[in-house]
This record gives sequence, structure tokens and C-alpha cells, in this order.
Amino acid sequence: MSIPVITIDGPTASGKGTVASRVAAALGFAFLDSGALYRLTALSALEAGIDLSDEPALAALAKALEVRFEGECILLRGREVQDAIRQEAVGNAASKIAALPAVRAALVGLQHGFRQPPGLVADGRDMGTVIFPDAPLKVFLTASAEARASRRYKQLIDKGFPANMTALLQDLKERDARDTGRATAPLKPAEGAHVLDTSDMTIEQAVTQVLDWYRRPGDSLAQGN
Repeated sequence: MSIPVITIDGPTASGKGTVASRVAAALGFAFLDSGALYRLTALSALEAGIDLSDEPALAALAKALEVRFEGECILLRGREVQDAIRQEAVGNAASKIAALPAVRAALVGLQHGFRQPPGLVADGRDMGTVIFPDAPLKVFLTASAEARASRRYKQLIDKGFPANMTALLQDLKERDARDTGRATAPLKPAEGAHVLDTSDMTIEQAVTQVLDWYRRPGDSLAQGN
């Protein structure tokens, strides 16, 4: 428990993954993309033909995940799946199964296992509220739905995937509703978290702010700074 953790939570396409990975690199910490674990479970379920309402089967699948994060690469049973799990069909499936309590419970131990010296930066939706509530620094990254849809659109186009801005915006709003309204671990800022709106910020500015909060924790108050 003495190993420091920085948690960075937030809604879909808020930039938390990129910010978290760069903060981890700057500090020499390990990095956990917890959202990828749900996407990996969803990808595995879709490939295996498992019904997305079959909670016991999905939980068993989640518990047996063999995943490694190596820089920008995500390996599932040794197979590189970074692009595969970013497909919209996988993201939608992940959002649905993330609302299942048994799936969330199955992934708790796996997430705790990423807490290794010298430290960890974990991004997701319940890192500061549920998984690492003792983290010395908790950040909640947010942005307007329009800004997030624009970022997601550019990300998909850059990767060669088809994308529609109107559909993406609607999808983000639906995911936000599911994430904030679920009974188990709803998306919300953790107690004492720094809330950072990145709608008009660059990734570099957001990274600098998080690093400043970590290195000079007494210089600003949490919530809204």
C-alpha cells in the first residue's frame, strides 16, 4: 500500500488514457488502462460468441484475461489488439458489460496486480472511487460531449475506420448515461479529486497540470483546480 498511485478517471474520449500514459512515462511509473480490460473482455466475448447478457460467462472470461501493456501496445494472450479493441462495436459492448457487477468484481484483482514499484498511473472510470481509494493523487478528467466526439472522430479517421460525427455524439451521450447511472461503481469524481476540464486544453497542458499536482500537492486545492 506504500506504492504511490495516481488515478485518472473520466468519461469516454476525455483524453484520460493519453494523459495517464504520458504521466506514467514522465515519472517512470507503470501504466494501467482499466478501460482496456473491459474492451478486452468485450472483444473476447464477441469473438467467442458469448451473449453480452450472460453475466456468469462474461465474468469467467474477465477473470481469465491474459493481458500485458507494453508502451503503446496491448497484448491479449500475446496478440497485439490495440486497434481491434478501439472499434466502435467493441466499445459499445464494453460499455454494456461494464455495468455488470460480476464482471467488475472479476477484474478487481487483476487491476490491483498492476500496483508495483516505483508507482502506478491508472486510468478508468472507478480507479479513484473503488479500485485505489487510497491513491495520494486523484484526477477526474472531463470535457464537453462535443469536444470528445470531435476527438473520437479524428482518432477513428486517423486509424482508417469509418466515422460519423452525429452518431459518435449520440453514442457518447448514451455511454455517459450508462456510466453515470449504473448501480455498481458509477462514474463520478472521487472524494478529494482534482477536476480538470480539457475541452480547450492540449494533451501537453493536461499532462503538465497533473504532474504539477503530483510534485507540488500542497499548492492547490482539489475539486475544480
